[in-house]
Amino acid sequence: MTKTDSQIAVIGAGPAGLMAAEVLAQGGARVTVYDAMPSAGRKFLMAGRGGLNLTHSEQFAEFVARYREAAPKLEAAVAAFPPDALRAWSEALGEPTFVGTSGRVFPKAFKASPLLRAWLRRLDASGVRFAFRHRWNGWDGEGRLTFQTPDGMLAVAADATVLALGGASWPRLGSDGSWTTILTDKGISISRLRPANCGFTVRWSDVFRARFEGQPLKGIALSFGPHSLRGEAIVTQAGIEGGAIYAVSAELREAIAVKGEAVLHVALRPDVDQVELAKRLSASRGKQSFSNFLRKAAQLSPVAVGLLQEAAISAGQSLSAMSPERLAELINGVPVKLTGVAPIARAISSAGGISFDELEAHYMIRKLPGVFAAGEMLDWEAPTGGYLLQASFATGAAAGRGVLEWLKR
Repeated sequence: MTKTDSQIAVIGAGPAGLMAAEVLAQGGARVTVYDAMPSAGRKFLMAGRGGLNLTHSEQFAEFVARYREAAPKLEAAVAAFPPDALRAWSEALGEPTFVGTSGRVFPKAFKASPLLRAWLRRLDASGVRFAFRHRWNGWDGEGRLTFQTPDGMLAVAADATVLALGGASWPRLGSDGSWTTILTDKGISISRLRPANCGFTVRWSDVFRARFEGQPLKGIALSFGPHSLRGEAIVTQAGIEGGAIYAVSAELREAIAVKGEAVLHVALRPDVDQVELAKRLSASRGKQSFSNFLRKAAQLSPVAVGLLQEAAISAGQSLSAMSPERLAELINGVPVKLTGVAPIARAISSAGGISFDELEAHYMIRKLPGVFAAGEMLDWEAPTGGYLLQASFATGAAAGRGVLEWLKR
């Protein structure tokens, strides 16, 4: 592309910001990436701690639909930098990928750190500069970007700016949502940042909490309204979280916002029908305790039996007094009343952000010519499974291309 002497500021050294910087540097722009943290990609590294899920291998139409209401606004960006392109990009950095049994895509190293190190080396070789411990405060009276640095305030005149400051989950890693005040003061419409892919609070009994905190519920099926899915969940001190919970967290969050609570149903043995369960539970238990009988007859884990007991106590009933048919029904439909949403600081991601109505093509903010936004700052959410990172990479690339086009004009 045509060489340019324009000085571009990218604020935020996460996946969206780094991808914008890469596209800009390839386009010949002089780029400086600013970040309040001491190093780049801290949340990216956290995302890869249990195995970096870069993207997903499902068909494009199904993939884009995962972005729900925001799908029409994100489709062009994801189409321009689709999952296959992201995989090729990773391989070019020396980190080939593979598709797991669930369709999720991972680097073979299964970690974020080797990929990030290779990426930063390539950015450095392309001339991208980094300014860490630079916290963005907005603009001064002359339109310059202002930063709080260890040495005091700094004002920067940039020809264009890409904002990629993330949402508000895991704020200790850098994304604290403080940018919302800066942009709101500029008249930008921002949907309130809310937890996404998050846990929920449950009023467990003291006995259940003390005994089963941190225990997984494996091989379960969850249902809420029309939604039903398989997966795992984990009992926490305050409630429940885990992959299966995250998959319906948006629906649960909105129901709680309207009604103050939501009832989730848990099938503890979803592969065994009610008739077969009732038959097993009709057997004599002999001298076994009722808990041991349930564990053996229905093949339930101790935490699953504990969950059944919680439901019975809440309903003022006794498990041992139930008929085999009623007990079988409860095993595959345990009601769990969710009373609130876990704090956004513990959420995997956040919903809300800059309204798409505020943006022109390539994610430039209409009221702030030359200022683009990307990543979780935008008003979208997606489930785990590679969709979060894919949209962050894709919108970062789109914002970078948008800056280059805007500079040409």
